[in-house]
Amino acid sequence: MEKRISGHTGLLALIGSPVGHSGSPAMYNYSFEKLGLDYAYVAFDIKEDKVKDAIAAMKTFNMRGCNVTMPDKVEAAKYMDELSPAAQIIGAVNTIVNDNGKLTGHITDGEGFVHNLRDHGIEIKGKKITVAGGGGAATAIQVQCALDGAREISIFNIKDAFFEALAVTQNYTSNSAASRAINTLDSKTGTSSCFCSKSR
Repeated sequence: MEKRISGHTGLLALIGSPVGHSGSPAMYNYSFEKLGLDYAYVAFDIKEDKVKDAIAAMKTFNMRGCNVTMPDKVEAAKYMDELSPAAQIIGAVNTIVNDNGKLTGHITDGEGFVHNLRDHGIEIKGKKITVAGGGGAATAIQVQCALDGAREISIFNIKDAFFEALAVTQNYTSNSAASRAINTLDSKTGTSSCFCSKSR
């Protein structure tokens, strides 16, 4: 890799903590080399209290972008110039794009899920969706499906911290998306804790 790094090579990175186990640098650098892209990708171990400094450094070093992993996703969202619709609803980012000093934060789990379905001939719009789980990736999927016009979304999750947080996300989603109904159910009892509906 060092043979292709020059004074023009762009820098991208992963921030979070811990990141030493991450396979992202190997994956991205291999891809850049194969595709002939003049970028290098590294991992920085950044604790939550240093996220603000890391985001400022992105601008200082004119980094093209950054991936964000736990526990930095919520904190990083606070320092974005703009958020994608899904990131705005969720209040977290896992991808940052730097366009000449303007940082836009995205949450890509849901987009990846919807794009994969579309690649296999399945459109979300008008469908009834069931999501098992209420963690970070599941929430991103639920939000993106709502934004892309799913008719109804049912989320099954045990009553834990994620379950309680879903109520907040649902309120934002129901006000921002085209979905008619979003229903959260306790996976043990099947009872509904929160139901948001919208007439169209």
